[in-house]
Amino acid sequence: MKNIKIIVATHKRFQMPKDDQLYLPLHVGRLGKEDLGYRGDDSGDHISHLNPYYCELTGLYWAWKNLDCDYLGLVHYRRYLTKKAQPYREDLLIDDVILGQEDLETLLAEADVILPKKRRYYIETLYSHYAHTHDAQHLEVTRQILAEIAPDDVAVFDRVMAQRSGYMFNMFVMSKDLVNDYCSWLFPIIDQLYARLDISGYSAFDARLFGRVSERLFNVWLAKKELSIKEVPFMYMEKVNLWHKGKSFLQAKFMGKKYGQSF
Repeated sequence: MKNIKIIVATHKRFQMPKDDQLYLPLHVGRLGKEDLGYRGDDSGDHISHLNPYYCELTGLYWAWKNLDCDYLGLVHYRRYLTKKAQPYREDLLIDDVILGQEDLETLLAEADVILPKKRRYYIETLYSHYAHTHDAQHLEVTRQILAEIAPDDVAVFDRVMAQRSGYMFNMFVMSKDLVNDYCSWLFPIIDQLYARLDISGYSAFDARLFGRVSERLFNVWLAKKELSIKEVPFMYMEKVNLWHKGKSFLQAKFMGKKYGQSF
């Protein structure tokens, strides 16, 4: 049996999978916060204090540095990789829909990385969607950093930013060796971005930009590594107002109204 650990990034109490050998609830941004009864990302080698800016990346960093496993994954308390596509219901039980040990072993025998199905924007590229909903400067500075510390990746970055689809949410399952490769590449870029951007006047929502930029960078890393990928459905474990989400997307595209909250 493969030694697989999937961290469930959370900042609040929520229903969690029963298989606590496979799924590890992880309180991200735990440093100085009330104990939720979950393991925190503030032990060992950690960057828990950066959670207001890095989002779930502080959990990924903690798992990368502190978990001993052959395969590592990341999901969210309200967003999971699942066996099949289905709508959210209030009576839904997490364990009936999420991937189990056997499912994961089968998928990992077929591909290097398990990912949620691509998000397709159709009328936007990854770059233009970010520029319309947040601030294009974040990506421009990221590109500049790449040009300085990983110049061979700039062409890949440009190609990925021109795509109209991508893997979002920082969700995946892959070998710990690949996680090490990814994190060793990602965090120096994100740390440089954090050092260069002045976020002193940002709202709490806007300050979480480093997690958002990392979603785009994950696609760059995937493209440059040319890995075999297995896409699986994902679903929310909370009700999502799709009408409001779609309206906000169109307002950002055509009216210049930036996002001001998560969906």
